Amino acid sequence: MDKMTFEQAITRIDEIVRTLEKGDAALEASLSLFEEGTGLIKFCGKLLDTAEQKVVRLQKGADGNPEELPLDEAE
Repeated sequence: MDKMTFEQAITRIDEIVRTLEKGDAALEASLSLFEEGTGLIKFCGKLLDTAEQKVVRLQKGADGNPEELPLDEAE
């Protein structure tokens, strides 16, 4: 899972959801898919948290021009 991209993980989650929504998988298979899906959701959450930490926000500086500030300083 660590080598997956965010997009690949989202695609796999979508596949899992569609399979589970059909309702024709055996109980053991459904549980396994559910566990895989929750792991992928946690993985995506970590990637989003990391991306959020890298985001910078543009604000007006003292001279009226935009300046970049790290997200935590912009708030």
